[in-house]
Amino acid sequence: MACSPGLREAKNDWEVPTLRPGSKALLATRHCGGDFFMELFRDTPRIPLARRMTPRTLDEFCGQEHLLGKGKLLRRLIEADRVSSLILYGPPGCGKSSIAQIIANRTKSAFERLSAPTAGVSELRKMIERAKKAERVILFVDEIYHWSKLQQSCLLASVEQGVITLIGATLYNPFFSIIPALLSRSHVFELKPLSDEDIRKIVARALADSERGFGNREIRLTQDALNHLAIYSSGDARKALNALEVGVLSAGTDKAGEVVYDLALAEECIQKQAMYYSKDERYDTVSAFIKSMRGSDPHATLYWLAKMIYGGEDPRYIARRVVICAAEDVGNADPQALVLASAALSAVESIGLPEARIPLAQAALYVATAPKSNACYEGISRAMEDIENERQDGVPDHLKDAHYPGAKRLKRGEGYLYPHDQPEGWVSQQYSSQGKQYYSPSSHGFEKIIKERMDNLKRKG
Repeated sequence: MACSPGLREAKNDWEVPTLRPGSKALLATRHCGGDFFMELFRDTPRIPLARRMTPRTLDEFCGQEHLLGKGKLLRRLIEADRVSSLILYGPPGCGKSSIAQIIANRTKSAFERLSAPTAGVSELRKMIERAKKAERVILFVDEIYHWSKLQQSCLLASVEQGVITLIGATLYNPFFSIIPALLSRSHVFELKPLSDEDIRKIVARALADSERGFGNREIRLTQDALNHLAIYSSGDARKALNALEVGVLSAGTDKAGEVVYDLALAEECIQKQAMYYSKDERYDTVSAFIKSMRGSDPHATLYWLAKMIYGGEDPRYIARRVVICAAEDVGNADPQALVLASAALSAVESIGLPEARIPLAQAALYVATAPKSNACYEGISRAMEDIENERQDGVPDHLKDAHYPGAKRLKRGEGYLYPHDQPEGWVSQQYSSQGKQYYSPSSHGFEKIIKERMDNLKRKG
């Protein structure tokens, strides 16, 4: 994406350029009837920097190349002013509202905007009545996941009939938070966290822009500080710009009248990573944790475990996932895995966090580094499938209970061979009428010994 001309002096378009004082500062942003207007003022702006630097055109937008790159579907729709109903889904500060801003600036349609946390059904219905009198209306609903199923349902008829074109923005997976009927009428575009390079470009542009940013001030941003803002904003442009603004406005000037934005100031402005751990992020993180244990990667296992703990996940829930993984993915390849995982669950219930992180880590690492076999899981799954789908035969008479009065008269247990009466503690006899084989031990870990034992008994039988 093209960046501000002020960046031409830099070797790379994300590096900090030599800045020259400008003559103007932006401005207030005013919302009127869904449209956005910019006005220039000479005084220092009151509108936050992140708001002022909202991209106005596709060429000003940084990131999301998979959606807005040359020839990509969303870019084509915007350029042709043929936007259909769509849902923009992604983490904070990745550009959802910015895309809506660009569409508002470009479209010839009437543009309405509602904020789901504050707009109710009555306001929505008034907007729909206004839309019926217009030729074409685009409605942007910010944070649409806040609306209930009833509120979302109020949009269906209008979207179906073409009265409005919906643009919904959501932090959470729309397949969890948006009703299916509305999803079926919309394109879903997933936005990704911005890259570190994208953040560098955005910060550098804000420093160079004399109308909307800090181009009218003498500011020296060190490369270390820029890198710190890029890394610790975690792909959130709003967070990076807020940290830049706080530092610039709070720091004094040196003898040359220059604001020095160094690493110490950057660390002060972005002190701690904000954890984005939404409902769908939780499921994705748990999935990554389980797959890392299954894939025998102890390092990734600890990373996802730490993220869950940091995000406030219930440690008992984590422990239960470890127990399940120990049984499903390790099984009898290392029977000790289930023992240790169960002990960790008990320990977690007894001691709680923060100490519970230690037995959790121990058990998760044991499962991750243990030999793997899903033979137990596959075996019980096949048996359950047969029970559900095939005719269920009764228990053979020689296996039936023979310990109650009258059992002998019914010939219960007659013909049963007691294995411990045999020298090897085993005797060949039929234990089910099905005769099917469900458990096929692998050659991994302890299951190799089990497999050899089963093969040996099979040859004897």
